[in-house]
Amino acid sequence: MKKLAIIGKPNVGKSSFFNRLLKERDAITSEQAGTTRDIKRRIATIFDKEVEVLDTGGLDEGNELFDRIKEKSLQAAHEADIVLYMVDGKSIPEDDDKKLFHELESMDKEIALVVNKIDNDKMKEKIWEYYEFGCDDVFGISVSHNRHINALLEWIAERLPEVKEIPTIDDIAVEEDLLGDFDAFVENFDDDEDDNEEGLVFDENDTVREYDEEALNHIRVAIIGRVNVGKSSLLNSLLKEERSVVSSYAGTTIDPIDESIEYKDKTITFIDTAGIRKRGKILGIEKYALMRTEKMLEDADMALLVLDASQPFLDLDEKIAGLVDKNRLACIIVLNKWDIAPSQEYDKIIQNIRDRFKFLHYAPIITVSALTKQRVHRLYDKILQINDNYSQRITTSKLNEALEWAQRKHPLPSMNGQHIRIYYATQYEIRPPRIALIMNKPRGLHFTYRRYLTNQLREAFDFEGTPLLFKAKKRGEK
Repeated sequence: MKKLAIIGKPNVGKSSFFNRLLKERDAITSEQAGTTRDIKRRIATIFDKEVEVLDTGGLDEGNELFDRIKEKSLQAAHEADIVLYMVDGKSIPEDDDKKLFHELESMDKEIALVVNKIDNDKMKEKIWEYYEFGCDDVFGISVSHNRHINALLEWIAERLPEVKEIPTIDDIAVEEDLLGDFDAFVENFDDDEDDNEEGLVFDENDTVREYDEEALNHIRVAIIGRVNVGKSSLLNSLLKEERSVVSSYAGTTIDPIDESIEYKDKTITFIDTAGIRKRGKILGIEKYALMRTEKMLEDADMALLVLDASQPFLDLDEKIAGLVDKNRLACIIVLNKWDIAPSQEYDKIIQNIRDRFKFLHYAPIITVSALTKQRVHRLYDKILQINDNYSQRITTSKLNEALEWAQRKHPLPSMNGQHIRIYYATQYEIRPPRIALIMNKPRGLHFTYRRYLTNQLREAFDFEGTPLLFKAKKRGEK
């Protein structure tokens, strides 16, 4: 697949055009110069032809951060097959624009000069000023007013290969349904019973979803944590190359960046999310980034919760960890900056995590240094292992054997002299595992016994790294 790089100085409209190609607000846009700080990669379809679009940070002189962004933008241009150099039509041509354009032109790529912000006919004369760049293909457009964009899209499409038709497959094997005659029951679950008890969380969504093998082999991992705990450095270490711009400025990453790797026949897609600040410090674009982070977690399978081992944990760390619990994600706690942490206090630090993050008691803890890459390699296999746990389906027979054994060791207590019974249990969904308990009196199941059953199932089956969701239901109830 060919690659298209959008290059230009800050705030000329690169991300707006990127969003226009994708038909959504994906890159964060604002009037603040340098909003896009990382190379964003997305697949766009232009006149039925696919292209990978690279949205880059602005090419500008100045501080350390812009120097890094310029380097990465030029890297994207080298990687691309087609380059769009975008300028602001409301400004006069500048010498540094010409210099940068000629630098890109020397790469011998398919290149076009895009003069953006030509919002009306009176501004068309501005386009002629840019012909002095010597470019054969110049396009005057207005992304915000959707003017004259088709000509540019046609130019891009002419440089893309024709799409080969892929025949549809009518007969696709579907995962065997293990619920049997329980299907009708699941569809009629009552949402009003037994919610959010400690140890067992009763799910509110009773839809049975099936996953094909391809879906199970694709793991979406969100890297979350507060500002400056080392999320982007961790991503770079995991990718074994520098993709996300890292500098000493807190909150360098604004856009969530998706990057995929293949590992042991699995696809792992890392989402490098924007750092989350204390709410009182979230202003404008950072607030939007926070909203984007929370939204992206809804589509993730797993979270790497990054904590800074060199500093005391904050209430904000707990609030961010709460997003994992809220979205019922698999989780690995990554204790970063271990190279500068007081290693003699390992047991104390681990206990502190277990005390503060009790709701993530199931999450394994791995100490790493993203900077020195110490133990980062252990995360690959751990991600695969936790994904297996998150995606596993326990057969009804094995599940009931474990529950019967648990009840033999500690029988269910009665309620007001009435005998409480669990007739059987069955798992009705994965990612995360969701289990239904069929009982004579669902409300008679005390939360302490629920916690006991959770612990027993975790001992019987490997649910490390994954929440375990339950729902109690009266037999025969519709």
